[in-house]
Amino acid sequence: MDYASIFLARTSSVSFTLPRKRWRIAFTIIITCRTLSRKQRNQYVLINMPTTSFLSFKGNHHQSFNHLVKEKRAEDLHQLGGASGLITKLKSDSNNGISSDNEEIRARKEAFGSNTYPKKKPKGFFVHVWDALSDPFLLILVVCAAFSLGFGIKEHGIKNGWYDGVSIFLAVFLVTIVSAVSNFKQSKRFDKLASECDNIRVAVVRDGRRQEISIFELVVGDVVLLNIGDQVPADGVFIEGHSLQVDESSMTGETHPVDISEKDPFLSSGVKVVDGYASMLVTAVGTDTEWGEMMGTITRDNNEETPLQERLQGLTTNIGKIGVTVAVLVFSVLTIRYFTGSTKDENGVQEFDKHHVSTSNIISGLVNIFQQAVTIIVVAIPEGLPLAVTLTLAFSMKRMMKDNALVRNLSACETMGSVTTICTDKTGTLTLNRMTVTEFWVGKEVVSSEGVAESVDARVISLLCQGVGLNTTGSVYQNNSLSVPEISGSPTEKALLHWAVSSLGMDTDSLKRGCKVVHVEAFNSEKKRSGVLLMENRKLVAHWKGAAEMILARCTGYYNNDGSIYDMDVDHKSHFERIIKDMAASSLRCIAFACKSIEEVAHTDEEGEAAKIEDEGLILLGLVGLKDPCRPEVKTALEACKRAGVTVKMVTGDNIYTARAIAKECGIISDDNEMEVVVEGQEFRNYSPEKQLEIADKIRVMARSSPFDKLLLVQCLKKKGHVVAVTGDGTNDAPALKEADVGLSMGIQGTEVAKESSDIIILDDNFSTVVTVMSWGRCVYNNIQKFIQFQLTVNVAALVINFISAVTSGKMPLTTVQLLWVNLIMDTMGALALATDRPTKELLKKRPVGRTEPLITRVMWRNLLSQALFQVAVLLIFQFKGQLMFGVSEKVNNTIIFNTFVFSQVFNEFNSRKLEKKNVFEDILRNKMFLAIIMVTILLQILMVEVLKRFAGTQMLNWEQWGICVGVAAITWPLGWLIKFIPVSEKRFHEMLPRWRS
Repeated sequence: MDYASIFLARTSSVSFTLPRKRWRIAFTIIITCRTLSRKQRNQYVLINMPTTSFLSFKGNHHQSFNHLVKEKRAEDLHQLGGASGLITKLKSDSNNGISSDNEEIRARKEAFGSNTYPKKKPKGFFVHVWDALSDPFLLILVVCAAFSLGFGIKEHGIKNGWYDGVSIFLAVFLVTIVSAVSNFKQSKRFDKLASECDNIRVAVVRDGRRQEISIFELVVGDVVLLNIGDQVPADGVFIEGHSLQVDESSMTGETHPVDISEKDPFLSSGVKVVDGYASMLVTAVGTDTEWGEMMGTITRDNNEETPLQERLQGLTTNIGKIGVTVAVLVFSVLTIRYFTGSTKDENGVQEFDKHHVSTSNIISGLVNIFQQAVTIIVVAIPEGLPLAVTLTLAFSMKRMMKDNALVRNLSACETMGSVTTICTDKTGTLTLNRMTVTEFWVGKEVVSSEGVAESVDARVISLLCQGVGLNTTGSVYQNNSLSVPEISGSPTEKALLHWAVSSLGMDTDSLKRGCKVVHVEAFNSEKKRSGVLLMENRKLVAHWKGAAEMILARCTGYYNNDGSIYDMDVDHKSHFERIIKDMAASSLRCIAFACKSIEEVAHTDEEGEAAKIEDEGLILLGLVGLKDPCRPEVKTALEACKRAGVTVKMVTGDNIYTARAIAKECGIISDDNEMEVVVEGQEFRNYSPEKQLEIADKIRVMARSSPFDKLLLVQCLKKKGHVVAVTGDGTNDAPALKEADVGLSMGIQGTEVAKESSDIIILDDNFSTVVTVMSWGRCVYNNIQKFIQFQLTVNVAALVINFISAVTSGKMPLTTVQLLWVNLIMDTMGALALATDRPTKELLKKRPVGRTEPLITRVMWRNLLSQALFQVAVLLIFQFKGQLMFGVSEKVNNTIIFNTFVFSQVFNEFNSRKLEKKNVFEDILRNKMFLAIIMVTILLQILMVEVLKRFAGTQMLNWEQWGICVGVAAITWPLGWLIKFIPVSEKRFHEMLPRWRS
């Protein structure tokens, strides 16, 4: 007989009737176990517990869950037993959630799918190659190369006639591949950063503990905790909560908030929580939701041009027109000289002989001329400018990510360089957001945190525990009485809950058992308080918590520490106001707790939703002061802003005394500056529009501000011509974040609504990161200017040299392949070298860059014209006198011209690193990319001259000739140093004219 049979036989003989004593049942079981242990001491029974499988849901149940929320099937939900029945079917728990076991999560994903949606594949590498080849002038060069190849083979045979055509093919291929590789890498980088924006953190309950997970890890059966500003991460049904309202405009287009409750429990993925809080059961994820289906069809376009790219497009077009004009003139001059017999080939033979005319010779000659003209256009058009912008934006976005800033909008990188005013929050941005309770008052007495139980009446402590533990969106989790409590919530809630547990001895489990939450009014920035209506022993108690002066204004009495209640007359109220003011002056955030007993309970139903929380005639329970110290680095960051010509304004919900104290501590205001105005939001709101515009510049601190006050301040500053950046973390900050030129949301405390309304997410909520972002914005603009100066120098020099040579001698010193090589150095490699510089301290010592200021400044014109004129002068001397000066052949002389021209660009890249500073080698070791590009360029140039002679049309040079090339090109360094001694006024021409007085 096996173990189970013996057990059943012994236990079945026991008749479990009511008269039977319980000790007999226990006795029977003990005897049975002892018998079994003696007889089968070495025998064991393995009981296989079936693992939880969800694959059975793949059929009709799965489909019904999918359409439950999509089609709002209230009848189906009722048949399933409501939310509680659905929780049971999905093997979840409303309080403990699901298990965090990896096997269970995997099983749920297999059964119901993952919370992801398919994204359209980004452009492949060969698509980028095709885009690079779609340049019409490169295609014309390919056609010319084909003609050149055909005529070359016909004239010189296949052995010697293929070099010119194939060389052009290879040069075009090299330019295309390098450009495609660069664009492909940047595209992948943008896609990676974009995916970071989608990775939202979601609060769920698993194994009875509140934890944050990635939205992509969410599964069906999860219990999600929703608060104001959250985005609903999947389809689900309402479990429990209070005053929950959602904005479904993203799905339906309707802007009116929708109430969610047990009567209307359906929550669609993608909607935003605008009020209240709740827990939700996930019923469908990923493409099974309507939001997932919609997102799967959307293609994120990374090709949208930024304002700077649009401006550069205009510059490129204008330069291109000049290049086309020069190319047409060169083509005309060379054609005329060809048909007049003024041109000779490399052997000195006249190219066109009117006595021996052949069609193939004429076509070959014209194709060569046309090819050279098209090459001039390719070199003249600065196609590297858009690439330079893309490179510097991609590089800066990657670096900013490491510096705790996630860019959502590319144009914000540029705009941050022009910011003149920053409107910043206080909590968590200027301060550490690590709040602790440092003062506690009951009545008129301050209470030490160590002796609360001895000095305060037990009933007052009990009411305070209710006010802290039940009027909160935070939570306390304690596995057992010996473990350390795990506290979650906002920094304020965490500080209050920690204080209540450690100082008041609060037990949240017993609180929840003894009191029932009837109704909740959630905290928001308008009311600056939150309330809860509790039922305790069939009596209602209203609890309020919030800004001390606002709660105090509604109190008609106060508790003393002995539990007695006193009337709140004018003198007593003034005394409490002084206490609040003194705490605020010490940089403390003052929170007040008040309550009111409500005797009439007959009219209130069991659900209690009809009851309104009374907020008049309250009894003050106590005052709590929370300390949130300033960040140690914020003072340095604010000083950097002042040096950079950027004004910082603190906009906070704290009272005016706390705000003023923090502003002084941080260095935003000083004691002796009358131009620094501190106002309250309501005061500013009540000014006339003219007064608001007048005072907006002077405001340094705005206290007790509402989101509307912040929006109004931003609008006034923009009307006065300021470029405004705004930080925000709340749902109600969304209008100001959108209105600002650059919206900066907080990554830790920021709601999803605030993040979606912003351009950049500050991942560490730190103001110094805002300053870092500003320096990167200036760096982007500065890097583009460096590249423009470098590229225009090459453009001017190449155009002038080729034009003058063509007009005077009928020949161009630089061949098509050589010009394409210069184009590669100038465009792709130049962009890589100059567009990847990091911010320097000097950038934050200049005033902000105006959005309408010209891209090419007078300083840049001074630098590039001097360098271009030097290169033109030297190379033209080499062109006309080089053979006599060096005693070399024409081919060697042209190689010297080509080599000197390329090395002039290499040395000029160093000059372009610093537009105004004379020391161009400062911090050069920091930019490894720059040094690598220089080394690669030099090695490839040596290869072009010494090895690829047939390909590049060059001749080997001896050591002396190499010394001449490098030595002459190196003169660009001292020339650049001397030129920077010439003063340049940054004023516009009309500003320099004398003003005549009447």
